[in-house]
This record gives sequence, C-alpha cells and structure tokens, in this order.
Amino acid sequence: MSHLQHGTPQPLGANWDGNGVNFALFSANAEKVELCLYDSDGRVEVERISLTTTDDIWHGYLPDSKPGTVYGYRVYGPYAPEQGHRFNPNKLLLDPYARQLSAPLQWDNAVYGYDLTDKLDDMSYSEQDSADFVPKAVVIDESFDWGNDSPPSVPWSRTIIYETHVRGFTQLSQTIDSELHGSFAGLASEPVIGYLKSLGVTAIELLPIHAFVNDHFLVNKNLVNYWGYNTLGFFAVDARYLSSGDRNEFKSTVKRLHQAGLEVILDVVYNHTAEGDQTGPTLSFRGIDNASYYRLPDDNKRNYINDSGCGNSLNLNHPQVLKMVIDSLRHWVSDMHIDGFRFDLAVSLGRETNGFDSNAAFFQAIQDDPVLSKVKLIAEPWDIGPGGYQLGAFPPGWAEWNDRFRDCVRRFWHGEPEMLPHFARGIHGSSDLFEHNDRRPSASINLITSHDGFTLMDLVSYNHRHNEANGENNKDGHNANFSYNYGVEGPSDDPEIIALRRRQCRNLLATMFLAQGTPMLLAGDEIGRSQQGNNNAYCQDSPLTWQDWSMLPEDLDMFEFVKRLIKLRNDYPLLHRDRFVHGEEQFEPTGFTDIQWLGSNGEIMQEQDWHNHQNKFLAMLLAGDKKDAALVIVFNADIASIEFVLPDSQFHWHCVFTSAEKNPAVTERASVEIEPRSVQLFELQI
Repeated sequence: MSHLQHGTPQPLGANWDGNGVNFALFSANAEKVELCLYDSDGRVEVERISLTTTDDIWHGYLPDSKPGTVYGYRVYGPYAPEQGHRFNPNKLLLDPYARQLSAPLQWDNAVYGYDLTDKLDDMSYSEQDSADFVPKAVVIDESFDWGNDSPPSVPWSRTIIYETHVRGFTQLSQTIDSELHGSFAGLASEPVIGYLKSLGVTAIELLPIHAFVNDHFLVNKNLVNYWGYNTLGFFAVDARYLSSGDRNEFKSTVKRLHQAGLEVILDVVYNHTAEGDQTGPTLSFRGIDNASYYRLPDDNKRNYINDSGCGNSLNLNHPQVLKMVIDSLRHWVSDMHIDGFRFDLAVSLGRETNGFDSNAAFFQAIQDDPVLSKVKLIAEPWDIGPGGYQLGAFPPGWAEWNDRFRDCVRRFWHGEPEMLPHFARGIHGSSDLFEHNDRRPSASINLITSHDGFTLMDLVSYNHRHNEANGENNKDGHNANFSYNYGVEGPSDDPEIIALRRRQCRNLLATMFLAQGTPMLLAGDEIGRSQQGNNNAYCQDSPLTWQDWSMLPEDLDMFEFVKRLIKLRNDYPLLHRDRFVHGEEQFEPTGFTDIQWLGSNGEIMQEQDWHNHQNKFLAMLLAGDKKDAALVIVFNADIASIEFVLPDSQFHWHCVFTSAEKNPAVTERASVEIEPRSVQLFELQI
C-alpha cells in the first residue's frame, strides 16, 4: 500500500519533484475523488487512494512515485443530468492536465455514463466499468536538453505561414526513411526542412497535435478524424505522430525547426472537447465536474450550449477552466517552445454572458501573461453561436484568418462583376477591418485556401464539391466555394484548360503574396496538390489528403513560381509594410504618394471608376523614400488584353514579375499591354 501524504493543491495535474508525485484535480461539485494507480501497461489496477480537498482541489502526494506511473480518477457525486451533474464512479477519468496518455480510446458501450442500450437515454445510469477501454494518464519527467534553443522571433511583417498536417506532409515522402513517415521526426528531417527553407516560408502551422479522439460515428464508418479537431488532452502530444513513442520527439522537432529559423505555430482547439453533447462518452471533464467545465443552458442543464457545432462548449467563464486553458498554453510555450497558436473557433473563447467581448477574461488573461503576450496569436474569428462572425473584432496583438480576403480574391479572378472595391480593400490589408487600436496590416492573415475547403488546384478544377467518400451523401462541406472548372469538371487533358487553370493558380498566389498582410500558404498548393474535389477531407487519412511528392518534378515550375513570389515579397519592403497608408505622404524624387489606385489610363481612380461594375482591372502604386522608390502591381481579371498607361515619371519602369506566359521585359514605353487574366509587377528604376 502506498502511503499518501497530504500534498498541495497546486500545481494541478501530476507533478514529479524528483522524490515523489503530487496529484491535484479540480472539481467543485464532487463528493469524493479516488486516485486509481495501474501497472506499467495500464491494464491492471493496483491501488485506489482517496484524496483530500482544499478549496475545490482534490490532492495528495505519493513519495517514491516516479515518471511512468499510470493513473486515472474516479469521481463521486450526484448523477442528476437535469441539474448539470453527471458523476459516475464506474467511469475511469483522464486527468485534464495529463501530459501523456497510456493508449488510445477504444469505443465500447462502457465509456458512456448512461446505458447506451437504452436508446440514447442520457437520463439512465450505466454501471459498466470503463477502465479497460479509456486512456489513462502517465506521469512524465519534463526535463529536456534544449541547449541554446531560442525562438526565431520573426516579425509579423516578415512572416509567411505554411499550413500543414504532420502525418499528411511526410507520409509519402521519398527522401526520408519509411519509419519516419507521418511523424514529428519526419517533419524535422533534413530533406523536409531543406524543402521548407528552399521555398522561403518562415513559420509552419500544424493542424492539431494535442491528443485527440476518433469520433465514434466515424469509426463506425471505417473513417477517422484526420484533422484532429476533437481534443481530449490539452497538455499531451498525440502519440500517433511519434515515430519513437517518446514525447521528447516533439521537442526535438521544434528545436531543429528553430535551428533552421522556422517558427512553429500550433492549431489549438479550446472551444470544445471530444466528449460531445449529452449523448457523448464520459472520458474526463464530464465525469469530473460537468457543471463547471461546460456551458449549460440555464433553463435546461441536461443539454449543452453548442456554439462550436461539435456538441459542447468549454466554459471559460469559470476561473478554473480558464486557468486550465492558460496553463495549457503556457505549457506549450514554456515547456515545448512553441512560437504561436491559431485558435479554432476563437469567438467561443471570448464569449461572456452577453456574447462575444473583445475584452473577455480570456483575452485579458493572455494580455496580462508575461509569456503568452509575446507569442503569435491567430484567431479563426467565427463560431456558429449568436453573433458568431467577428472578423476584425479581436484585440490588439491578434491576427485573424481573413475569409473576406479569400472570397473576394477568388471572385475577382473568376471574373465576377462588382468586386473591384472589395478586392482593393483586401490587397490593401483590409484597413476597414483592422485599422483600429493600433492594429497593423499583418493582423490580416491572407489566405486563398486552407485545410478546410478546396486545395488551390481543385479551386480551379471543380464547380462543385465531391465529398461522397465522407459517407454523408455529399451534403457536408462548404457550398459557397467561388470555384470554377473552366469547362470540365475535374481533371482534363485539354491543353488550353490546363494552361488556363495553371495561370489562375498563379494569379491567386500572386495576389496573396503581393497583398499587404500576412500570407498563409496551404501545403501542397505550391505543387498543384488535389483532393479530387473533396472540400471537407477531415475524415480522410489516405493518399487523397497526403502530400504527393512525386508531383514535384512535374510541377517544379509552380514550386519555383511560389519560391520567386516569396523572394519578391522579401526583397521589396513596400510589399510587407506594417502600417496602413492612405495616400497622405508624398516622397521625393518620384513625387508619388505612399499609395495610389490607378485605372488603365494611368490616372488615379475616381469615384465613378469604383462603381463601374464591369471593371476588372486595377493597378496599385506603392511608393516610399528613394531607397524603396516605387512599385506598381497590375491586376487584370478580364478575358481581354488591356493597354495600361504607366504612371508618369522621369524615371523608367521595369517589369520584374508576371503571372502570364511571357517573360518580363524592360520597357521604356509610355504604355504596356497587360495580358488577359494576369498580374504584373513593375519597379521604378532610379
């Protein structure tokens, strides 16, 4: 028998001090908490110990307990769903602060707190024991030799994000050992890092790597939760990405990426958990203190507020739940050296009693934190709750996914009318959304595609989604894609269609990289990756979603095109200026103001020009001091060539970039022909 000492209520979780382990668990409504210890395999329970409580924290200290100890909790209290309480000591529960899980979840009726055989009646009570089927927590030693590791600290204005999936990015790699495929170690391999560095991106944004669960309904369809937006452990690395089984593999990956000058941003999901709605399993939070961890309707606490669309919403209005989220974020920065976070459905994190509030406790906690306030913070600025669309409403210091940029750029290049003013606002950095409270153009994360939706190649190859493989009768996924197939749905062997699709890809990419703001590239778009028209591939862990590296020789031109765009963006400070300009400052010796909007006649756009709904041509002139001189970016989405009169100057303009087939050429003429559906970049040579 272990001799339990009183221990301390802080810190929460299971923490080894070199002599023993302190266990601490929050539950405000529990009547009794038992610590259950297991053998090293996590299969046989060897002891149960009752914990003591101090201010709603149940705790105890086990001397001589060591890293590798496997444990779980059984929590006693009322089973009264109508009052918001779902305690059931027959269910072994995962520590919310667990930093390593013993095994994946095995779906069985026993993991539900109610009798699943009783027609999903969550008011019933299950006496089946779940211990054989649920993951247990493992005590760890957090020590790691970081050496002289330090964050690259790339300024926002120079940041270029590459969004990818750990498994999908390297699963088919032909340049790394097969045992590293789909793993953190594969991501940190020399060929992969060399590829990223060659491309020129500065940050890699990883889809969720917190320990997550494959949804029961997906398992029943022989599918998986590939994307990972179904978190169970906010402090643990998901073991499926560890080639070695050692969580320090992730730390080694971060260290190697940092050595290469690459930042690591994690996509994190704090808006909901894997336990779902009232018909979901009891794995952790629900059985520990359902009424504290989740947002419940005041008039019916049997149900859950579902602003996430995933069955439940974490209750960040509770100080202990907010503390758990902040502790988790600090863990990933302080212990794992992460450089930033992209927050899934971030509006949910800022919901107070009366709805979304940019001064919510969550935002204040991050702003006041000396660690978290210094990292990159990116919001997905919507959820499905009331008032759930909040693009531009996040606090200073935050960046936001700009879906308005995504959609208006797509629509402009597809030739839709009335898009010119919206397009101009987008490439200007969306000042109408972000120019407040000292926010900068970099607050706009400019994307054309992301994991959620069509890939770039599919965007120009399909009019409609093709999600039949998901098993939902093609009813899932976005309807409004603003995509176009240019004559054939899906792959085509018509040279003209192929050429047009590739040009439109180049136009979309050029717009994103030449616009003011922070560009985000979806992995594989630089080599024409396709998902065969599936725009919601969240459940597809297969070659459909994996990076097809065999395409690289074939699409080397596209890769080199993206590489060149990134270099252009880096070479010209005017393309990554981190302040909004409005044509108010004039520079010598050119005489140009900091920004001008020009028509095809080379003259400044007038009010009536913006309201010409058929106009699909726009030139943006950016000017600085003599060192920066001036650039003109010309966008022609028309299907006809347009003669463009270059801005009057005593100096000469030089075409340094085009998305068209013709090579750039120096011109001293007063006007140039802008090819149909093309982007041109001109530099003023002084």
